[in-house]
Amino acid sequence: MSATTLAERRSALGFCIYCWGTIACLIAVVWASFAYLSLDLSRLLTLESGRSMLEFIARFFPPDLSAGFMQKIAKGTLETLAISAVGTLLAASAGLVLALPASGRLGSGFKLATRFALNFLRSVPELVWAALMVLAAGLGPFAGTLALALHTSGVLGRLFAESLENAPPEPARTLVESGAAPGLAFVYGTLPAITPQLLAYSLYRWEMNIRMATVLGFVGAGGLGQMLYYELSLLHEPQACSVIIAMLALVVLVDAASAWVRRRQMRPGG
Repeated sequence: MSATTLAERRSALGFCIYCWGTIACLIAVVWASFAYLSLDLSRLLTLESGRSMLEFIARFFPPDLSAGFMQKIAKGTLETLAISAVGTLLAASAGLVLALPASGRLGSGFKLATRFALNFLRSVPELVWAALMVLAAGLGPFAGTLALALHTSGVLGRLFAESLENAPPEPARTLVESGAAPGLAFVYGTLPAITPQLLAYSLYRWEMNIRMATVLGFVGAGGLGQMLYYELSLLHEPQACSVIIAMLALVVLVDAASAWVRRRQMRPGG
């Protein structure tokens, strides 16, 4: 047996031991988690549990499609769409402003301070921001809009800052050497190069904010989420089913529209 073959076998044996050790640790952690939380999944596999789940699902059908309730759903859908759109627009504007110092264009001190602020904004979940904004601004869509804007500003600000750091410096440098002001060099030399990337990030966050806007209603931030919480609280399952269908349709439509805009943006000359 050659030395190369022996070394390969030892390497493979060490790799196998590492893999099996990792799998064993994962199994032990999962088992310990189930034991600590006292989760008994076998109860879900009994006939009684299956019958109870089917009965629970059956209570949601048929959905309430009455004209009066459809008008309420239409209003809640428009409210959810507006919350997500305005929140994302505010976040994109604030993120672009914060991205300038966060990318180091105003010095290292501003960079550290701004990045800390961006990390703080995005480290607080949207639901926590919504609960705080409901206390500060009251129930309704305004609180949901502020919550989405605050969290998304931290996310987009960080992404925009990285785009600025990776932007090619040659166009702006050429404009400055030709006598243009630094601000104009940024607007005409740097910004056009990263605009497709900024738009893609903003559209992606808008898709996510549509889903999150439906959840924020559970803490009183308006929209379809607040309708769903109200109907479930009163055990109005058919009405809740209609709201859930409206949420699904809204997410699908927004995803399709966002994908269409991104495809148009990626086309040459689009």
